[in-house]
Amino acid sequence: FQVITGGHYDVDCRLEDPDGIVLYKEMKKQYDSFTFTASRNGTYKFCFSNEFSTFTHKTVYFDFQVGEDPPLFPSENRVTALTQMESACVSIHEALKSVIDYQTHFRLREAQGRSRAEDLNTRVAYWSIGEAIILLVVSIGQVFLLKSFFSDKRTTTTRV
Repeated sequence: FQVITGGHYDVDCRLEDPDGIVLYKEMKKQYDSFTFTASRNGTYKFCFSNEFSTFTHKTVYFDFQVGEDPPLFPSENRVTALTQMESACVSIHEALKSVIDYQTHFRLREAQGRSRAEDLNTRVAYWSIGEAIILLVVSIGQVFLLKSFFSDKRTTTTRV
């Protein structure tokens, strides 16, 4: 799993087996990987918690890989050796699976960066609007102040 957006980019994660026994528990992690072999059939539960940061919504990417990949060639598990072409295909297939993992990682990093940039853009826009309003108020205030300096004030005097 990996936290993509929100807060300090950390969550709590817990995995339980069908009997309720905790197989995995981590606190305040940004990303992690956990591999296990299921000991029995049933419903396994996993939970991402955001208790310590209730004000911030978070987006979490997670990926399950269940079981082994089917063999590339139906006769791959045979007793005889693979031909040179078949072994080259298997090694290319393994390399492409690694490339898919890297692409997923970089897509997540790109999504994280995009979220951060959009948040920064929003903050800059609000700050600019606030500065424009303050500038407008100050300039109107200066106009009235200067106007008051040059206005004719009529004073009434009484003679005794």
